Amino acid sequence: MDRTSEIASFLRTRRARITPESAGLPADGRTRRVPGLRREEAARLAGVSTEYYTRLEQGRAANPSPEVVDALARALRLDPAEQQHLTDLLTRPGARRAPVNPQRARQGLHLMLQTLEHVPAYVIGRRTDVLASNRLARAVLTDFDALPAARRNLARYYFLDPQARERARDWERTACETVALLRLEAGRCPGDRRLADLIGELTLKSAEFTTWWNDHRVLRHTHGATGFWHPVVGDLQFTYESLNLPGDDFQTLCVYMPEPGSSTDESLRILSSWDARTPDTGRDPHPAGPAA
Repeated sequence: MDRTSEIASFLRTRRARITPESAGLPADGRTRRVPGLRREEAARLAGVSTEYYTRLEQGRAANPSPEVVDALARALRLDPAEQQHLTDLLTRPGARRAPVNPQRARQGLHLMLQTLEHVPAYVIGRRTDVLASNRLARAVLTDFDALPAARRNLARYYFLDPQARERARDWERTACETVALLRLEAGRCPGDRRLADLIGELTLKSAEFTTWWNDHRVLRHTHGATGFWHPVVGDLQFTYESLNLPGDDFQTLCVYMPEPGSSTDESLRILSSWDARTPDTGRDPHPAGPAA
């Protein structure tokens, strides 16, 4: 990922979202060649000189202070994830360390997933790699454990597995949010070769991925509602929570929860019984884990 072009593209797309009128700037009568704010207008709103803002957007400014980043975030109306992404992009690469160690879910997390046997749950790590999953998660999405370790990846599943479009009730929203998760991580870990390879593969194989990647949207793991379809039990509706795990900032526990007493709650009981032929021991089936 080229840091200079990423900074320029991100700030340009954020400027394009804001009209001068909505920012409280007076009309100057000039014809606008691009939508949104001009550089000088963004600079004025942030309280910096146009020259300095231009250097920032071109990736030529030294590490800006937190106060400058805060001012830019307010001027461009960035949400917390976008502000974090901007901070990551503006931090000199030498100030950050790319992950080097292989990533695994510790045994306690495998046991936790086994304990959460009545709901789908899984752990994702860097690059949306699926590090561990329980039986219902594998039944509702796909059997990640049956895939080679290097192929167990949520983004690859949503964009390259035809089954994902059948299973995810709102595939477009889910897939778009997955792209935004990768974009945020790309800013945090610009030297991650495997992440760059994954992005390259998805760009070549999926036009939708390319379109959403070029939007420069970023997203943190969060909470919300989602739905799936299963060939045995039909529609499933969940609320979900994504929790960052202690000990590794790049591991997240994702849990899908049905409304108690709902049709989904009953369907999960049926699905659990239907899939009970495969024991779920809570052990890591591939101790080597995915590569760094």
